Amino acid sequence: MIRKLLTLTLFIVFVHSQVAFTWTNPSNSVTVRVQQAEDGAPVKFGIPFKKGELKSPDHVRVLNESGEEIAIQTTEVTNWLPADDSVKWLWIFFFADQSDEYTVEYGDEVRQSVFTDSPIMFKNNQRVNGFAEIETGPLKFRIDKDGSGFIDRVYYNPEEDGYSDEHIVATELEQRGTFFDLMDDAGIDTSRAVIHQHFIEKGSGPMHAILRVEGEYVYDRDDHENSPFVTYYHAYAGKSYVKVLHTITYTGKPDQSESLNGKQHEDIATQTELLVDEEARSEDEGLTQPKDRIASAGFGLQYQLKNDLHIKSALETGKWYEDGDTDFIDHRVGRERTISVFQTGPEAARLSPAPVSDKDNRIDGFVAEIRGDGILKSGEKSEGWMSLSDGRTGITVALKNMVEEYPNELNVNTESGTLHAYTWSPNEEPMSFARFNTEPDGGMVGNFAQGLTKTTEVVFNFHSGDLNAESVRSEILSLVNPPVAHAGAEWYSRSGVYGQFAGTGTQFDELEQSLDYKYEWMLFNQKWEPWYGMFDYGDVRNYYFNNNWFQWANNEPAMDFQYWMQFMRTADIDMYEMAKAMSRHTMDVDNTHWPRPNWYRGDTNRSLDWNESEMQDEINEYVGMGRRHANQQWVSMLSAHVWVPGWIASYYLDGYHRGLDVARLTGDYYVRRIFGGHGLTGRRLYLSIWNLAELYDATKDEVYLEELDDRIDRMLRLQKTQGGRIVIDRYGYSQNYISHGLSKVLQMFDRPDLENALVTNARSLYNNPPYDHDMESYLSSIHALIVGYDLTGEEKYIEEACYRSRYLPVDEMDQPVLSYDNQGELAVDLEDISRLPSAGEGPSFRGRLPIWAYSNGLRIFGWTHAFNVPYTIDRLTKLNNLNSMQCVD
Repeated sequence: MIRKLLTLTLFIVFVHSQVAFTWTNPSNSVTVRVQQAEDGAPVKFGIPFKKGELKSPDHVRVLNESGEEIAIQTTEVTNWLPADDSVKWLWIFFFADQSDEYTVEYGDEVRQSVFTDSPIMFKNNQRVNGFAEIETGPLKFRIDKDGSGFIDRVYYNPEEDGYSDEHIVATELEQRGTFFDLMDDAGIDTSRAVIHQHFIEKGSGPMHAILRVEGEYVYDRDDHENSPFVTYYHAYAGKSYVKVLHTITYTGKPDQSESLNGKQHEDIATQTELLVDEEARSEDEGLTQPKDRIASAGFGLQYQLKNDLHIKSALETGKWYEDGDTDFIDHRVGRERTISVFQTGPEAARLSPAPVSDKDNRIDGFVAEIRGDGILKSGEKSEGWMSLSDGRTGITVALKNMVEEYPNELNVNTESGTLHAYTWSPNEEPMSFARFNTEPDGGMVGNFAQGLTKTTEVVFNFHSGDLNAESVRSEILSLVNPPVAHAGAEWYSRSGVYGQFAGTGTQFDELEQSLDYKYEWMLFNQKWEPWYGMFDYGDVRNYYFNNNWFQWANNEPAMDFQYWMQFMRTADIDMYEMAKAMSRHTMDVDNTHWPRPNWYRGDTNRSLDWNESEMQDEINEYVGMGRRHANQQWVSMLSAHVWVPGWIASYYLDGYHRGLDVARLTGDYYVRRIFGGHGLTGRRLYLSIWNLAELYDATKDEVYLEELDDRIDRMLRLQKTQGGRIVIDRYGYSQNYISHGLSKVLQMFDRPDLENALVTNARSLYNNPPYDHDMESYLSSIHALIVGYDLTGEEKYIEEACYRSRYLPVDEMDQPVLSYDNQGELAVDLEDISRLPSAGEGPSFRGRLPIWAYSNGLRIFGWTHAFNVPYTIDRLTKLNNLNSMQCVD
């Protein structure tokens, strides 16, 4: 039998560039590029495989450019079941060497034969007084269940010949290793961190270990509810650094308004008796008066270094929006009590709306300072890291997005011997969650801040104390901004995991540009306005009218997934970073996470523990439900405002576990059916089918499949009453939810009834184009027509999809979008190249540019462009004759 090997080639590139995917051999190989990779840097990426191609994660190996096999670690993320038991998504991990090219081989007879020389030792004692301990070779750290809530002891020995007390470089701060302190009119209520349990997380192995810790903050005062936290610790074989992803939950009362006493806003009511009078509610000035505010949050360690301490850090020269030069400081610690790196920006506490730039000029208000006895160095932009060393050992700590997620601080206290990473600086005004006014926003006078979360990424590096500032900086920034791998657009497309879509470099450049310019326009505005701040970064605004932006988008419709798709299409690292930031923001801030009971896991011997767990309060009915677009992040909710595809994409592509964690909350929300029949009709139904299809595919949890099947059956019954249309005309813009959701279902199941339903739907949309929401609904039907074409081969469907796409191409810009230095001029130029209709009657216009205008945000763009254009281009590239196609020149 001839052995068949399928070969996947990876190239490591060190310079940012957009690259078009090219086949080396279309039958068995693909080129993957990894950006910003340093020698020895950890490389982890998710890669999909076509149905039936890879039977086991054990059938993979990696070769460097010399043809030498290197050590790797693989994890099966999900498979093609129930259609096929082969691997669908795989995580691959290795350390980069000096090669520019790597080859991943896979096949039935391929086996890994090279393994790490120093496998991680992972001890996870889950007893009541247990602990978790990880040894990487040069580093050992321990987290005690009854300890500080964070790392309790760190050993560093670069000789890798064992550990003793002399190797201890950091110890715990009792119950204050991590903290989330609140402040109200009675003063600051300090938190105590309590760990409930810790787990070896999926993706752990001999080279990369992941520890998940669950706990809560306990407050001294009875009026402050305990606040859950989750922490992921990432450790690496042979390395002496730890990456920490820490999620806090706000459980305070955001304002001083009168209690609703069980009353609900009509738009999200689950009963008919207790309803909010919105007019009366708007007279409650307590809504604008903050109650429980964030006083400080972060992490702390007791450093165990000797005398003759040195601090190293850096600011960046220039304005906050400029790419400046590194401005180092190497400071010998004298009599200073504290030395810190402090970063803040405009209206950090959000007591009033954050100021924004106008169309011509950016705002000021960003402050970055390195402080000792006075200000040692000042500017507007910190690089986000600080190092403390004694000549023998150094400890460097860094916060990802320190500028973008202001205010924060890195602090050394020489009097107490402590090192802190503040994710909310105590030297800034406490964070407010009160409303800015009492006017209805998003259809209600609400405040749903209680129960939101926020995840922060911090890196601790333990190293030799004699490194210079340049070396310290280089290593820590390579960890904060790790390598980004990309398998090429054709590889993602041919795998079929998101259907067949086109990458870049096709002949349809004007359609490609309609995507590229739009995503870059949003990146431009993120850095122009700016859309920064601890609870704002990662979100964008919806509408740009009269040179002003309105409404936080809160992810409608799956904006983060739009960026993940653009990253897969282009390999653009800016798209990757935006996708990551957007997914993290929306799963944390735009969703409801609390209150909910703790899950009983059976990890204790007392039977009473089960009975006590059953006595917990029931889950809040809104947990798993999303926020609606509004002028503040947390003042409005709606039943059909939560999108999980991007969260799950972050789990697949980036190995971000929380993406799946939060998606499960939404799946459980669907299962509870709190809105009865309302949640099982209209766009609630269509969106839930897409969300549940993605969630079941990732988890294979039968609970979600049962819910999905029932909702599909309801959809099919309703279609028979709607003239063949699946989507009721009231929500005609939501065609993409059904076309993409059911396409996902068909990947897993043989469902002729669904195929027939999709063809019937396409036929109805072909015969009677949906104008119920003007261009929103008309253009959102394009992907449904493409699905009809795929299922039937009838060219009339692709011809009509192309015809409807005639509004979507844009002309080439005279200069790159991100090179503009004036927002107003860029907005005008974008409208000049657009072919979208710009005049008409009805609610979409309202005396201004329509809501689908090209210079607006991504909300309408999702329906009109994002989920259509990549698929349209792909089908057009495969046609032999384009003469009948009216969307191309």
